[in-house]
Amino acid sequence: MSISPARLVAYQILCRVQSGRGFAVDSLEGPMAAGLSEADHRLATELVMGVLRWRGELDFWIASLAQRRLETLDPEILAILRLGVYQIRFLTKIPKRAAVDEAVRLAKRARKRSAAGFVNAVLRKCEPPGGASFCQQLEAARRSLPPWLLARWKEHFGAETADRLALASVAPPRVTLRLTLRVEDQEKAQEQLAAEGLRTRPAGYAARALIVDEGRAGSAELVRDRRAVIQDEGSQLVIELLGIRPGQRVLDLCAAPGMKTAQMAEELGSGMLVAADLSARRLRAMTRLVRETMPPGVIWAPIRLDASQPLPFTGGFERVLVDAPCSGTGTLARHPEIKWRLQPEDLPRLAALQISLLANAFSVLAPGGRLVYATCSLEPEENEGVVERALANQNAARLGRSELAGEFPALAPLFDADGYFRTRPDRDRMDGFFAAVIEKRSS
Repeated sequence: MSISPARLVAYQILCRVQSGRGFAVDSLEGPMAAGLSEADHRLATELVMGVLRWRGELDFWIASLAQRRLETLDPEILAILRLGVYQIRFLTKIPKRAAVDEAVRLAKRARKRSAAGFVNAVLRKCEPPGGASFCQQLEAARRSLPPWLLARWKEHFGAETADRLALASVAPPRVTLRLTLRVEDQEKAQEQLAAEGLRTRPAGYAARALIVDEGRAGSAELVRDRRAVIQDEGSQLVIELLGIRPGQRVLDLCAAPGMKTAQMAEELGSGMLVAADLSARRLRAMTRLVRETMPPGVIWAPIRLDASQPLPFTGGFERVLVDAPCSGTGTLARHPEIKWRLQPEDLPRLAALQISLLANAFSVLAPGGRLVYATCSLEPEENEGVVERALANQNAARLGRSELAGEFPALAPLFDADGYFRTRPDRDRMDGFFAAVIEKRSS
């Protein structure tokens, strides 16, 4: 009897992610999953993302059931056991026997035939949890974070917020669309989406954002023809903070994959947009993406450069975005593999890079111009710590809460007392973003 296509693809993607070769979301939308039916794609997505979000909890049960240290297991067998335990303990509509039998077949297909009996024995001891109490759910969520990360969240945010963030990190994130400027009537767009089985509603903050409550957004006609793009609401709001005006010179310093670049181009309408990135491969992919929707009045130039070094531009830009490479701890529900790759020593290394990026970006900002420094991190070292260190001796004016709330009244709840823009997955139901709005004094 053959293995179901969804489970086979899920296993292959998990092995790929486990070895550090790529991200789950990219693999699920790439060639590995391209041949799946819609139903199989949904199941493969549920299996991959569920295993990655709950990996710590799954490993807790595997170690208990197997009575062995996980380091002694082959990576392929560990991936198979995680898939099996996830199905038994989290997907109650899948019969336990089916989960066990397919796991045994996967072990044989992986040329681990000698381990097939072990897989069978471990999974047969695994039982569905029944009705889990909130305390049990919370403990499972805590176990599904690296201990060092949970500990630092408790230190920085307090125990209650840390627990809420832990629960948010294992909850499937909501899907949000951004309607491009090619869509003039939002209600008609919602009607078109509804005709394709997508139930949507306006988002709470971003003016052109729709929350998808039901349906697969990626297959919608509006998305296929680029009249709508899948983009988290927090990501959309970062661009609003730039206050772009037509005719300006704009620099996007860390542009790939290009979602924010495209949004900036729409806001600009006419003028100049320089989109820079270090990776030639990502820059090529971004160019293909952005070219389709670039307004004809925008002169744009994709440039490969290392923004941690002095920038090769003469003259100043009136708007600059530094969407800095970061730990990504605000996106763990969307990219759960991040939490298993990130190490405490990565944070100071990233902060040093971010400081150089921000300092170099500020050097090409025109007097009176505006710069937005943004991350999708929750960690202070990458956020306010970078802003304070990079601009300590610069002719910079960071906008405060009252100024920003006056300019963006709808976003006032998202500015903290120091004027920093923050979103949190547990509080705002969007990815965790940080942004600082900075202007260069004219004299």
